Amino acid sequence: MTISDYESVIQLMKDTPGVSLRDADSREATARYLERNPGISFVAEHGGRVIGCIMCGHDGRRGYLQHLVVHAEHRRQGIANALVSRCVASLEDLGIFKSHIDVFRTNEVAQAYWESQGWMRRTDIHRYSWVSNGNANA
Repeated sequence: MTISDYESVIQLMKDTPGVSLRDADSREATARYLERNPGISFVAEHGGRVIGCIMCGHDGRRGYLQHLVVHAEHRRQGIANALVSRCVASLEDLGIFKSHIDVFRTNEVAQAYWESQGWMRRTDIHRYSWVSNGNANA
């Protein structure tokens, strides 16, 4: 994925129920993310159109997958698995062997996908967030 894919990726996300877009998904923020994590976020294309995406980053110790989306017409074809595999392999190449993904509790489709792939739902931790600028959509 490169910043030139941005408009197509954002449109795919907007068209997909369960995906939440925030100010942090702006073009500028996405460009910073891709620059900070080069070569480890991916898109899938069919007929010149973006039909899948995944964003991947790391903090040097742990990987973080975000926004795995496959267009509804192209699901159940292994695209999501291929995108996830590319991210995990890229992280392993960087020496990172544990990754996380956050899934909204209301997104049952995503929960079922991750659990079917062997990812374990954590019950031993709570995620806390802080918004320094007071913007609830940060």
